[in-house]
Amino acid sequence: MTKLRISIVQYLNTAPLVWGFTSGPLRGKYDLSFTVPSQCAEQLRTGQADVAIIPAIEYQRIDDLVILPDMAIASKQQVRSLLIIAKKPIDQVKSFALDGSSRSTQTLTRILCAEKWKIAPQFFEVPPDLGAMLNQTDAALLIGDPALRIAVAIEKDARPGTQGQAVCQAATLGITSSEFFYVYDVVGEWRNLTGLPVVLALWASRREIATPELTADFLASRDFGLSRITEICFAAARELELSQRTLESYLRHNIDYSLDEENRRGLELYFTYAAKYGLIPPAKALEYAAAKVEAVKL
Repeated sequence: MTKLRISIVQYLNTAPLVWGFTSGPLRGKYDLSFTVPSQCAEQLRTGQADVAIIPAIEYQRIDDLVILPDMAIASKQQVRSLLIIAKKPIDQVKSFALDGSSRSTQTLTRILCAEKWKIAPQFFEVPPDLGAMLNQTDAALLIGDPALRIAVAIEKDARPGTQGQAVCQAATLGITSSEFFYVYDVVGEWRNLTGLPVVLALWASRREIATPELTADFLASRDFGLSRITEICFAAARELELSQRTLESYLRHNIDYSLDEENRRGLELYFTYAAKYGLIPPAKALEYAAAKVEAVKL
């Protein structure tokens, strides 16, 4: 029997969702592949994957998908792994380099520019090289593990700014320059604007393969991973060159793995804004895969 193909984001914050598949009792049951968020969505769109963790915005751009319920990669207050780094206060920015790895965060940045900061910069999608990005534009969006490393460095060396942002020297960012930079946490800025969390990514599948048994496996994998955060962070600390304690704090306090009512309201408002600015068609309602009453216990 052919295994279902799962496309997975290769970032630390995804690890608890898939730990049951990679290191637990469900290991070997599915065909796993790892890539960046935008490519996960593309693999699901083109039929190269049956299930994928996709940037939330892609649910509105790919037809005939359902969401696996009660699971997400979300952030309630501050995320630390989605940063805007600017050479001037954000309301003065005229050009913006966007990390092409995540379409959801690109969309969120565009919404914040229009709704919160009342600016209309030129946007450029570029590879995630912070020095090169800031050589070309006034501000840059950086996501994932590279952003988290910078956030940790900033927390040690930066000073608070006047509007909730941090102000840091170029050396803190690994850039050769005498300039100071303004750093904004994307989730914190959204929370300040809306009072709601951000849902960054969702498990989505084609409707025809979204059985209650599939949902149960994914819920079980998540619960298995959440019970083993210490193990996950021990394994990741050397690769990311960050302390185990730092990584545990990030996964426990900055990332939320539920799709609770507050997260759903944040997601629906995000889609409303995205449609308002023509970044998606008129938003469709959230549709969920069937679930058993209880997930499998691993």
